[in-house]
Amino acid sequence: MGGHRAFRLDERSDRERARFGKGFYVERLWANIGEFDGAWGDIAPVAFCCAAWRIATPPLSDPGLVRWHRRILSAECVRNAWDGSMTARVTLVSPPPAALTTSREWWRDRGWQGWPEIFGQFVEPAERDVAKAPHLRATLQVEAPVPLDRLPAAPESMTDHPEEIAETAYRALAVMVAELNELLTPIVARLEDAPD
Repeated sequence: MGGHRAFRLDERSDRERARFGKGFYVERLWANIGEFDGAWGDIAPVAFCCAAWRIATPPLSDPGLVRWHRRILSAECVRNAWDGSMTARVTLVSPPPAALTTSREWWRDRGWQGWPEIFGQFVEPAERDVAKAPHLRATLQVEAPVPLDRLPAAPESMTDHPEEIAETAYRALAVMVAELNELLTPIVARLEDAPD
């Protein structure tokens, strides 16, 4: 499953893209510090960790410090409104469901197309392609809790030890990547092994 890891931290690229030597993520963090409003000193690390994730992923940082497998279209972390816990929401490219692959009766010689790929990356079909043939692009929506026990505590304020804020955010990302890999890497590996 090593080649099918769902998420990873791209530390080398982050260092190479830095303009001021601290790392591109640290620069993006300070440029988007408003993302942490309401998270300072929170008893639960959820708001802080979700803000750290947003800054480490597109569109706030493109490409981001957090990279994901080609089958993952989007990945966000949000506070669960029911109990305040953290929920991961991840959308993955999937083969069509078995109900559509066991028979081509529905096909009716229309030339249905699936997910287009460019250099191995799944992409939206171009308008010209949609004008020529119908497209059926299946996705899976994963919504799952992320355990909080290993996440670092949110810093008390933006002004208390500013260098520690970036370190805490980075630790939060490392924990979240590990937790999401444990949850999603088996799914990604299975999808990669399934026929499209």
